Amino acid sequence: MSARASGRNDKAVTPNDSNGDDVAVGPGSSVTRGVWARVLKGAVEDAVRAYEAMGAGQRERVLEEALVVPADTRTRLVEVLRQARDFAGAARLLESDGDDRGAAPLYEQAGAPLLAAEAWLRVGEQARAAAAFERAGSLEQALSLYQALGARESLAHLLGRMHRPMEAAQVFRVLGNSHAELEMLRAVPVDDGQRPEAVLRMCELLDAEGATWRALVLLADGIKHASGAGLLLLQAEQARLLQQLGLASAPEGSVAAEKAQPVVDGYGYLKAIPIFDGLSLEDMRDLYRLARPVLVPAGTTVLEKGAKGMGLVVLLEGMVSVSTGPGRDARQLNMLGPGAFLGEISLILDGPVSAHVRAHTVVRALRVTRTDFQYFLETHEAAALRIYRLFTQSLAERVRDLSS
Repeated sequence: MSARASGRNDKAVTPNDSNGDDVAVGPGSSVTRGVWARVLKGAVEDAVRAYEAMGAGQRERVLEEALVVPADTRTRLVEVLRQARDFAGAARLLESDGDDRGAAPLYEQAGAPLLAAEAWLRVGEQARAAAAFERAGSLEQALSLYQALGARESLAHLLGRMHRPMEAAQVFRVLGNSHAELEMLRAVPVDDGQRPEAVLRMCELLDAEGATWRALVLLADGIKHASGAGLLLLQAEQARLLQQLGLASAPEGSVAAEKAQPVVDGYGYLKAIPIFDGLSLEDMRDLYRLARPVLVPAGTTVLEKGAKGMGLVVLLEGMVSVSTGPGRDARQLNMLGPGAFLGEISLILDGPVSAHVRAHTVVRALRVTRTDFQYFLETHEAAALRIYRLFTQSLAERVRDLSS
């Protein structure tokens, strides 16, 4: 209930008896006297226990009665509600006093992102409002705010979640994120009128990466489903790539596919990481799109012992050396190659790196930053629950192994 619409009268609340244990707060307030008496006395811990012992209807009565008490009493009650972890109730009282900035984070703690978004919007925090709208599933409202803010990366990821892959790909192209752009282009349906355009751009990206054979496989499939002007464009691109490879005609599909196989994009490696076990196909593709390809020269430090963890690294090609530290007297612990992963704990726990990792050869890898992963968790609730459950199980097993 908003005080702006309730016509609240800040009349005083006074004890009902001589020792101040009972308080009269409007009609029918006998069930809430215990809480109000303790609030007025400043006995916060006692008030918290009394409030926690109430039923839902009684707690709602307290919130209604709070609208007619003096402001300083309401402030004390807000602290009681915080400690009782009734974050939504505390937010309602702050909102009724016009303190939307204080109410918004409490609504978020209460798991009410839509109310949080509206509060953030009222105080001009558009970026926070957009993120909260996205978490609440109000994607169109989030989209409008991201567009107004010029927050292109958030905009691109949201367009992907809204199944508007071609628009998302165009934004990722402006951002120079070819990995995410390629992922979005792959998501354009075969029967979409823009599919030939998407295939041509994918071929351009693959060819630039040296994966021309993969581009030819993609073209062969695209030609099967294309017609009209789109078909002519794909055939022209196929002829160009064949000429580039010194071939007179397109090889049979099996031959082209065989030559395209050695390129590893990392999706399978990412999916195999235990804490991602059980994620849906759509969630896994969204997570993979957040990953950034990295190329690490031989001899370069990948993870520095004692430094703040920066996220997950999945090795695609090359070898890394894991040791106890960077010095010459450091002891080598392991050598890791394609498919190995490092730093997954830092995705969830903000702590220092426990080992020193150096590129033994040139390394090609995928990196998922802590910031990007937190965005993923906030916008994929079912996936977040699954990940935290598996992470907790993994952590418990490690502790048990160390104890034994």
